[in-house]
Amino acid sequence: MTRAPHFKRSQLAGIIAGAVALLAAGQSGAQSAAEEQAAKEQTVVVLGSRSVAKTALDTSSPVGLISLKDMQTAGPLELGKLLQTLDPSFNFSSTFISDGTDSIRPATLRSLGPDQVLVLVNGKRRHQQALVNVQQSVGRGSAGTDINAIPLAAIHHIEVLRDGAAAQYGSDAIAGVINIVLKSQIKETSVSGTYGTTSEGDGDLYSASANTGVALGQDGGYLNLTVEARKRGETNRAGADSLRVNPPRVTQHIGDSNTRDLYFWWNAALPIDKDSEFYAFGGVSKRKGDSFGFFRSAGDDRTVPAVSPNGFLPAIHTDIKDASFAFGYRRDLANDWKADISINHGASELAFHESDSINTSYWYEPKPGGGIYAESPREADTGTLKFNQTTFNADIKGPVKLGDASLFVATGFEYRRDNYQIVAGDPVSYQYGRTNNPAIRIVGQNGNTAASGIQGFPGYTPATAVDDGRHNIALFLDVEHKPVDNVTLAGAVRYEKYSDFGNTVTGKLSARWDPTKTVGVRGSISSGFRAPSVQQEFYSSVSTNLNNGVLTETLTARQGSAVTQAFGIAPLKEETSRNASVGLVLRPASNMSLTVDAYQIKIRDRIVFSSEIAPEANGGPIANVLRPLGVGQAQFFTNAVDTRTRGLDIVAEHTSRFASSALVLSGQLGFNKTEVAKRHSTSSVLSGETLFDQAQVTLLERGQPRKHHVVAADYTNGAWNLNARANYYGEVQAQSFSPLHTWDAKWLVDTSVRYAFSKRTFLSLGVNNLFDQLPSEWTNGGDFPKLGFTRCWETCPFGVNGRSMYVRADTTF
Repeated sequence: MTRAPHFKRSQLAGIIAGAVALLAAGQSGAQSAAEEQAAKEQTVVVLGSRSVAKTALDTSSPVGLISLKDMQTAGPLELGKLLQTLDPSFNFSSTFISDGTDSIRPATLRSLGPDQVLVLVNGKRRHQQALVNVQQSVGRGSAGTDINAIPLAAIHHIEVLRDGAAAQYGSDAIAGVINIVLKSQIKETSVSGTYGTTSEGDGDLYSASANTGVALGQDGGYLNLTVEARKRGETNRAGADSLRVNPPRVTQHIGDSNTRDLYFWWNAALPIDKDSEFYAFGGVSKRKGDSFGFFRSAGDDRTVPAVSPNGFLPAIHTDIKDASFAFGYRRDLANDWKADISINHGASELAFHESDSINTSYWYEPKPGGGIYAESPREADTGTLKFNQTTFNADIKGPVKLGDASLFVATGFEYRRDNYQIVAGDPVSYQYGRTNNPAIRIVGQNGNTAASGIQGFPGYTPATAVDDGRHNIALFLDVEHKPVDNVTLAGAVRYEKYSDFGNTVTGKLSARWDPTKTVGVRGSISSGFRAPSVQQEFYSSVSTNLNNGVLTETLTARQGSAVTQAFGIAPLKEETSRNASVGLVLRPASNMSLTVDAYQIKIRDRIVFSSEIAPEANGGPIANVLRPLGVGQAQFFTNAVDTRTRGLDIVAEHTSRFASSALVLSGQLGFNKTEVAKRHSTSSVLSGETLFDQAQVTLLERGQPRKHHVVAADYTNGAWNLNARANYYGEVQAQSFSPLHTWDAKWLVDTSVRYAFSKRTFLSLGVNNLFDQLPSEWTNGGDFPKLGFTRCWETCPFGVNGRSMYVRADTTF
């Protein structure tokens, strides 16, 4: 596909001309507020230990720190894309034509699953998303955390613990923990506005945010409020369709969807006396997205010539609502002990609506007494997914003297309740004709059996609707001890009991030794687990596909259903893991640091989404199971694989300070390799290789880059700040829709220049993907390139948009 350079020159020229005029009018000798902010940056982290906060270089496990300045000088405005740009252990794969996954993209750490990383806000567990990724994308079969539900304008800094921490923080922390710390400043208001576009003139981005803080009470109380709004236009990089239309034209939509986002967040604390305070934080967000399904060609039985003589592209609209609220009480006790009691509630909701579509079985259904109905709605609500979580915590921590030894002890109790709900769509979204009677044969324009439900995203049915949940309790104990000044030893143990599958105990040991002030050695070993999520336990859907002209039901079956029982698939159980890491910390000078950490993560009984299980053409064991149940194809969640992930993280930073300037050079190199060590099955009919076929193995092992590096240079001179950052994404592979194909590794370079008119007002100009890098072409995709899939689809680490530009203005008053 030839890429046209028809970006909106007039708009950008006007913006740049105005920026130049403003720069000329600015004070060339103004002290950069970015430089002043650098001196105030928070350099301590709380992740990895419940004792006193430490700097990121003093921890016993590797912890990355993303500061406010890092976020201000990076280009992305979505939290997921920003984390991917700044932290090489984080991946935020782009997806297209993947239903709800187009709107809530999978966020992963160390190339594991989205549900194997725990996300905290202000140190409290954040709820997961309602969406289950069931398409052929990274994170298939998982329900992770909707990271983009948190606005950047509300965040002060982010901590990333790259170590197994299930024994410390609970289920989901196998790959690590991300802690998002909200702003708490008072007596000032910050306002920011951004406009951006791509070099092809689409994907226009408009964003505005405001953050303000006021004092509460007389002794350090605060109320910090954030509002943020964002609108992003769609992009489309599909090639011409030469297979289904003549003359060839673009029929697919391959790129980012059109989105409208609105956020309101808060963070507050109210002192009661000198020793205690109430605190509260949370937020609400509402996001709307428009994506698309596969094009339905004019001669297909899924189209109606009288309605769509040239075929149609069904549109899938998502309405995403997210809300969270945490309320708690902290108190300083005697002898330096501290207590914290909190309640945290979160809810995620994703509603689907289909338009520009049709239910062909409604149109062609025979009328009683003769004739056909010849009508069908063109749009419908196709169902809603809902997840909510309530967590109660009671923690206490402080020092304990045992003879001459001093220990720091933390212990606590947690109760958590999870609930999952699927609400059925409108009848037209799933029915086979108005009567929904499979005994009546309804044929399309070519005389073949008509498909049921509305085209694009068939609705959830009353049979798949659910409203169920579970609860669990946990007790934990953390102990930290310094036997000598330069050695730190720590241990953690956690007991959890679930209402639906039993109990488990996990543990962790870590150590840090600093033989000199410039050298540190650290390491940890831990056991972990991840309980099956309620989404994986209760999700179910039914879609109807044509198989040789026969109406074929494809069932995503719940655990314990007739299908899974007939196959002998055991109910889901927890994943178990073994983590080990060892690292070296070097500080050869006050302005230079280097850390090297190697790790291994072994996971047994990993929960995956199976391959599609279809009956043999001429009959056989699978057909003998499915056909008596009236199911054409089936897929389900199961503990089917054991995996091993090995990796190496290298982080280096050097700061040079001059009379009126500073240069910070940094490099973060991430290497990891995930392998499926074993495939197994509890079924006497399905082998492990059938249950989880080679295409799924490739997606798990090679769907995310095995190498992700970030190198950056940040230069400040007076009022000017220049930033350049390069991300290296290693090659990825896939074979679900074609023979095995490799998409080449790429370097993407982002640059920005920022000018401070005063200590509180800035203007930034930036270019993301400066050299307009795109994924390599899909050379062996069979018919897919002829349909317009010229580049990646299921595994796209950095998307297909190419170069983009933006201008941003920030001020504080």
